[in-house]
Order: sequence, then C-alpha cells, then structure tokens
Amino acid sequence: MKPAVILLSGGLDSATVLAIAREAGFACHALSLDYGQRHNAELAAAARVAQSLGAVEHRVIRLGLGDIGGSALTDDTIAVPESPTEGIPVTYVPARNTVMLALALAWAEVLGARDIFIGVNAVDYSGYPDCRPEFIAAFERMANLATKAGVEGAALHIHAPLQQLSKAQIIRRGAELGVDYAQTVSCYQATPEGLACGRCDSCRLRREGFRTAGIPDPTCYVHAAS
Repeated sequence: MKPAVILLSGGLDSATVLAIAREAGFACHALSLDYGQRHNAELAAAARVAQSLGAVEHRVIRLGLGDIGGSALTDDTIAVPESPTEGIPVTYVPARNTVMLALALAWAEVLGARDIFIGVNAVDYSGYPDCRPEFIAAFERMANLATKAGVEGAALHIHAPLQQLSKAQIIRRGAELGVDYAQTVSCYQATPEGLACGRCDSCRLRREGFRTAGIPDPTCYVHAAS
C-alpha cells in the first residue's frame, strides 16, 4: 500500500476524503492541526474518525495561528456570523490551508509519500480563496519545485476529490463508504462536548446537505429545534 498524507480536521468533508483515500488503497497517515481554533472538539472528532476509518497513524501538530488572529475562528473577540454575509466571511483563517498543506508536504517527504489529500470544496462552501481549484493546482506546482522529491522526479500530487461536489453529493459518497458522520464536528463554535450551534455557516451547509441527500442528520445540536 502506498502511503498518503490526509489532512483531517474532524469535520464532514475531511472524514469523507479519508474514506476515499482508504478505498483507493492508500495507507493513510492522518494529520490534524491545533492552530488555535475556538474549540478542540473537532480535534477529538478527528481522533475518532482516524481510528474508525483505519488510518495507519494520526498526528496533531500545534500551530499558533491564534497568535496572529484576524479570524473569528482564532480570535474570540470576533463574533462568528449566524446569518449569511457578503464576500469572504470573517471565519476565513489567513493562510490556513497554505500552512496546513506545507506541513502535510513536509511529512509526505519524510514518509516517502507522493500523495496528499485535502477536503476543500468549491461548490457548497463559504467562499474561502484557499479552497479554489486554482489554489490547489498552484500549490501542487510549487510543491514539485520546492521539494527534494519533486526535483529528483518523484512527482507529488495534491488530491482534492470533493472540489466539484455539492454537500449532498459528498454526504452520499461518504455514506457509501461507511463514514459515521455522527463522529464528526463541523460547527465553527461547537461546545467542548461537540454540540453544534446550528446557526453558523458551516452548520447551515451541513444541515442542508443532509436534507438534500435524503439522509438523516446525526448532528447533535445545542438546541434540539435547530
């Protein structure tokens, strides 16, 4: 089995990507980032998902993006929007996917892996610039210029299998692969126990995805009526 690094946030999308990589026959090395996000519930979810989907190992790297701030996800003084907003929302974390992919790239070189998986989506998403296909393609080009493996001819590939799928399509695909979405946490402001607010952008996209997919939503919400 070829090794691959899978970026695993603990949310719905990254859990689906881990299942896709596993089905493709990769030995999956899951990588999560403790980057100073508002809560650690998603990291606990990542550990559950990594174990249940058979990751070879799961590592968590601590990274102080909270020291920089600039996002509602890393600065408690910035409120998480609970209604749709225009433009790129304040939940965008500057350089997060760039930094995460760079760390995944470093680990891939150490492992001798040529494949990195990330769960970005450019259909049902919040409009983050680092989720677009152009960004992923540009990072892959950079990775092959910047690494020993790439320079020596061992081409590195960034896989983003969810990019052109709707949230409902992602959920259906994950269900086919046996993903237990009750283990995942997608909420931007989940409680320490992992209860979802039901109001943030991520919760709205997730809930609508289950509704459209025709699959019961297993999410536990703070308010049962959410």
